[in-house]
Amino acid sequence: MNVDGESAMSRVQLALNVSDLEASVTFYTTLFGTGPYKRRPGYANFAIEDPPLKLVLIEVPDSERGSGTAGALNHLGVEVFTADAVTAAASRLATAGLTTLDETDTTCCYALQDKVWVHDPAGAPWEVYVVKDDNPESAAGARTSLPLAADDSGSACCSSPASA
Repeated sequence: MNVDGESAMSRVQLALNVSDLEASVTFYTTLFGTGPYKRRPGYANFAIEDPPLKLVLIEVPDSERGSGTAGALNHLGVEVFTADAVTAAASRLATAGLTTLDETDTTCCYALQDKVWVHDPAGAPWEVYVVKDDNPESAAGARTSLPLAADDSGSACCSSPASA
């Protein structure tokens, strides 16, 4: 990710809603040749080196998940490795005219994070975030329902801002 003309380390994040966490962990472990980096009830994340990817699996009951690809997507993101990179991304996105929502010192996905949220033109939520503490004492899990840009239900962990 290019932040203010500098090359910074980052990796794309893909957060998926899955109805069977164990089967999904087995599948993605086989697909990427590496096991989960973190496991919690109803949650797993993979820190994949090749290709650079943070894959997050959030268990959601079939009755809440929806069907097909639309039901599978929770949100997208770019993991950066410094709080300054989040701040620079937030500034760059706001300067470009995008509606942003900043969250600092928020616990989400069992980690303390700083992040900024935006939506793509189709309403898909994207976050740029840094993990500040990967195992805080009072960590919140992942939210299982995600408001898209057209939804005004607000923001929360593994969620995104309503479109302004």
